Amino acid sequence: MIDYQPLIETLLEAKADAWAQILPQQLARTFEPANHGTLAQWQALIEQLPKPEHTGASLDADAVRIGCPEDLTDEACQQLKDQLKVLHPWRKGPYDLFGIKIDTEWHSDWKWDRLKNHIAPLANRLVLDVGCGNGYHCWRMLGAGARMVVGIDPLLLNVMQFQAIRKLHGEAPVYVLPIGMEEVPYGLKLFDTVFSMGVLYHRRSPIDHLLELKESLRPGGELVLETLVIDGGPGQVLVPEGRYACMRNVWFLPTCDTLVGWMKRCGFTNIRIVDVTVTSTEEQRTTEWMTFHSLKDFLDPNDPNLTREGLPAPKRAIIIANPA
Repeated sequence: MIDYQPLIETLLEAKADAWAQILPQQLARTFEPANHGTLAQWQALIEQLPKPEHTGASLDADAVRIGCPEDLTDEACQQLKDQLKVLHPWRKGPYDLFGIKIDTEWHSDWKWDRLKNHIAPLANRLVLDVGCGNGYHCWRMLGAGARMVVGIDPLLLNVMQFQAIRKLHGEAPVYVLPIGMEEVPYGLKLFDTVFSMGVLYHRRSPIDHLLELKESLRPGGELVLETLVIDGGPGQVLVPEGRYACMRNVWFLPTCDTLVGWMKRCGFTNIRIVDVTVTSTEEQRTTEWMTFHSLKDFLDPNDPNLTREGLPAPKRAIIIANPA
């Protein structure tokens, strides 16, 4: 079990008492096995994972690497691979764990490469990663020098994947909490940098999400926002009538101009669009570690510029801004 006391102490030192006081209850509620049918199995699996002495970790390379093949016997390595596969599907990565290559659905390293040279240096910063999945980008943020990284993601499987990786790595100032942004107390004004990547279009109220992000930033902090966008001008936004790329929970896809307008209304300044990229089937795809349908199955088989529903294919923008 991860020791969350250093995180709570950091919150108290930063005068974020409103969160420090309720965090133990939030964790206890979510990690109650009776609340999730598979949780006890996942917890037992993580408890059984080895804690081998390893020759170091590399958190600033494309694949987050922990240890080397020589650190484990062939038998132990195969056992570890089998254990990690129980936590299928692996969506964010890639990872290299003692020579086991976890080829995840997403090339999350490509997204990191698109933004890393545009953001403020993370050295000694307190960072929040909203909707962090299994924490791949959290490790990259730690590798970039962050003082502490807090990821939040309500999907418990993602949190269990992170806990497995953290056990293999050992103690580190990085945490993934099983909560959503709405459970983070409003108005903390705590974090130096806040990332929200792949979240905005899942929110029924994108304006409320932008306000939550702003209120979590300290004065002078920085927001790194990545989201789906469409082509067009100011005021235009796509609201899918049903599914979008086979996803049920996609609500608003704005143009870049519209998104900038929303951010201005929410009190952000120094807003700059640093990247717009069409998502390719090389960046998001089915792999040995994620065997379900992926992007190629969600696009029109006769026109990859359209989704199965006849809507514009996924295009993602990265926007960086500061709270006013």
